[in-house]
Amino acid sequence: MGDIDQKSAISDNSFAGKAIVSFPAESLILKEGDVNPDMFKIIQGKAEMYVGYGTDKEVLLGIVGPGTCFGELGLLLKAPSIYTVIAYSDVYAIRVTEDRMGNFIQENHSSALQIMKNMAHTMAIMQHQIMALSDEINSYTKKDEDSFEDMKKELLQSLYNPNGLGMRGKMYFMGNQGNDKK
Repeated sequence: MGDIDQKSAISDNSFAGKAIVSFPAESLILKEGDVNPDMFKIIQGKAEMYVGYGTDKEVLLGIVGPGTCFGELGLLLKAPSIYTVIAYSDVYAIRVTEDRMGNFIQENHSSALQIMKNMAHTMAIMQHQIMALSDEINSYTKKDEDSFEDMKKELLQSLYNPNGLGMRGKMYFMGNQGNDKK
């Protein structure tokens, strides 16, 4: 969108009476872990979405622009945000509160569908991450099980090995020191 188109998007009568908020470039719009009861729909500008923002595990999820909604978990579930949103450029957005949600859905059918798609996409990503974590845990558990089985085999082999410590040696080692004399 060029500057002329962007300016007309803000002054367009279709946004009259709406709660339009603005965020200057590089400002924090939504912070991961914070509960923000509002949802936003970008009508102008672009924003970056991150997980782990400001940490060594920071991941840029993407850059979103006009038509994108975010903050739906806070609005719908009063849940903490699962991502951080930073204004990439000056952002103008419709702020949707719980009181305005009914009107927003009536006036923005495609946005309601996008919100559901975003939530479904988030659930798919979470399912993928849970499966990956489960596989990783299973690989560690498998290593521990293999290690335990190896120790068990070694113990049994040494117990029945006629050239090894035998039962007397194992009993001595386990604390039966000398109580098993012949």
